[in-house]
Amino acid sequence: MRLFALLAGFSLCLSSTSCQSFGDSNDYIPLATPAPPQLSQPVSNALPHPANFPTRPVAIPSSAPRTPRCASACVMDALTGKVLFSHNGLQRRQVASTQKLVTAMVVLDHGSLDRKVVIQPSDTKADPTKLGFRAGETYSRRELLNALMIRSFNDVALALARDTAGSVPRFAQLMNAKARQMGMYNSRFANPNGLPADQYSTAIDMARCAYYVYRSPELRNIICKRQYAFTRANGRTLLLRNTNKLLNQHPWVTGMKTGYTNAAGRCLVSSAGFNGRHVIVVVLGCHPSRIWAESENLLKWALGAAA
Repeated sequence: MRLFALLAGFSLCLSSTSCQSFGDSNDYIPLATPAPPQLSQPVSNALPHPANFPTRPVAIPSSAPRTPRCASACVMDALTGKVLFSHNGLQRRQVASTQKLVTAMVVLDHGSLDRKVVIQPSDTKADPTKLGFRAGETYSRRELLNALMIRSFNDVALALARDTAGSVPRFAQLMNAKARQMGMYNSRFANPNGLPADQYSTAIDMARCAYYVYRSPELRNIICKRQYAFTRANGRTLLLRNTNKLLNQHPWVTGMKTGYTNAAGRCLVSSAGFNGRHVIVVVLGCHPSRIWAESENLLKWALGAAA
């Protein structure tokens, strides 16, 4: 199967001069993110497009970027799903809170975001990053999803998982089913928050997830926010500032998700767009002091003079 995939990819490249990409010579890099099996038309036509959606493919730079100082990385065209660059892109590793992107996709698939969630005692048992709500408090799924994606609270992930599927193990099954639907065939998830467990993904798989997140008006509206005013059950307002520092550094950055555990290292899925061209960058297993610079370098490489 691997030989067939390599030959298939090689033959496609021979038929088109526009399919150049950079990365690991031993990796099979698919030219585009596959469409879900139930869709009979291309993903870009079948799914609703949010505002500020890419309108033309990224022009592939003439030379590769410098090798990123991280465990693995991937650069993907947000319009076509084409992998433009890969560094250990198929290496399986833990991805920390960036897998909350998959969590969010599952939550969106199962019920209205206006539905109320009553917090249960089991929802409060998550460290170290917590909103700190109490059993019996009530919030909408929309409020919780904003808190999850903007500030990455692990107890919020538990509440949404339990509300959606009844339990964390059942929610993990939904995550894995959604991952397969999105073409994430080198991923396995065991919890909704990315805390250490027997789970893994790859830089290319996380880029595939981000490709679908980019097509969700609800999630695009959340991940671009620099801050969010969360009203607690007691009426107090908590101002949540986005953990993605790139949003405050560049106007062309459009959002996505941060992550960190000792096992995963510093991780970041980021997205940016300029003049109709948009790109997704995944950096995994990076030193905390380099994560922003490494991600920014790959974003600028893909967008070129636009950035």
